[in-house]
Amino acid sequence: MRGPGLPRRSEWTRAASAGQLALLDQPAAQPDWQVRESRRARRLTVRVFPGGRVEIVVPLGTRSRIVEQFVSRHRDWIDRKVDEFRHAIPESPDALPESITLFAVGRQYEVRYELEDGAPRALEDGSLLRVHGDLSRGPLVRHALQRWLLHSAHQHLVPWLDGVAARHGLQFARAQVRRQRTRWGSCSRSGTISINACLMFQPPDVVRYLFVHELAHTVHLDHSRRFWRLVEKLEPGWHALDRELARGWRNVPSWAIA
Repeated sequence: MRGPGLPRRSEWTRAASAGQLALLDQPAAQPDWQVRESRRARRLTVRVFPGGRVEIVVPLGTRSRIVEQFVSRHRDWIDRKVDEFRHAIPESPDALPESITLFAVGRQYEVRYELEDGAPRALEDGSLLRVHGDLSRGPLVRHALQRWLLHSAHQHLVPWLDGVAARHGLQFARAQVRRQRTRWGSCSRSGTISINACLMFQPPDVVRYLFVHELAHTVHLDHSRRFWRLVEKLEPGWHALDRELARGWRNVPSWAIA
């Protein structure tokens, strides 16, 4: 049986970006599905992005039948993630916020746009977020908001992570805040914990669970039974929090991930 709109390899066509393959099989084509060949890929992987776009990353020369079998095996998981992420960007990507609520830390800002010369910048002034500069270029304005979000997340989330680690007697090498599109957090073999700045839009107990999850990886890097037993010990209500985190992209405004 053919996969969900997956073409035969002869029907793959390259998109504008190098290595990007669009799925153009008609009439079953799904414009939100793409296959991307990667020189660095050693195995097949699937990524689901906010908004519901699906990307299958494959090593160079992978046969279409292998891709179809891979998708068939993981179709239930993909469908669940697409459903979760489909409404992650409800408003237009070009929309700029009039107010911003950072649920994680209980802060709300009115956003005021002030036209001036120079590159856009976002500065906090109490409960007011002033975005000033040349406002004629929307992408640069969004970038200014994203820089502010990263700075704010670093200010609040890293000390919070430190506190959770100390409370449970766990240690990590260092923390970094990023603006990932598909992961809420990660822990490397060297003990570096990466935190998604978009956690600032999540409820505090969900953020705490994510911290516990990544800190547990400093003890067990995999998702073995021992790992989940440790998570259960540190965060007994983790099942419900994990489900809420999986739906968390619905809380993230489009400007933060565009």
